Amino acid sequence: MKILNLPASEAGRLIPLLQDLHSLHVAHQPARYPADPSEAELQHWLHDWLAQDSVTALVAESPKGGLLGYVIYEVEHRPPLPIRFSETRVMVHHIITAKAFRRMGVGLALLNAVKHQAKSLDIGIISTTYAPFNTASAALFQSFGLQPVMVAAEWRA
Repeated sequence: MKILNLPASEAGRLIPLLQDLHSLHVAHQPARYPADPSEAELQHWLHDWLAQDSVTALVAESPKGGLLGYVIYEVEHRPPLPIRFSETRVMVHHIITAKAFRRMGVGLALLNAVKHQAKSLDIGIISTTYAPFNTASAALFQSFGLQPVMVAAEWRA
């Protein structure tokens, strides 16, 4: 398995896995997530997002070039506030492994690559959010050493 940077021009490669990830969220929280966004919408959005200087996509590829999984993260610079210290952190926004390759270390390899890149930028904080129904993500992040520090809650009419 190789871990590679994915340029914005290749964002379309992520769409099948993104659709899988998105469908999980739609199934559990349909009031929050629109069902079935078009491939064209996803392509445009992913391309624009990945074209930002602060956003990076890494892919895990098989020896034959097949997509095993991906992670998208962003370097965030948070200014100091009277109630919080300043910090620069890596925020993991998406991570998914193709169904056939789950529980084989792909997600952990992607997170280790994120950690390596964070360290190379002298960043010592990696953060993420995940939905309470996504127990696989919770377990992956916990096995990587990420621990919950905050709970977000919302009400929707």
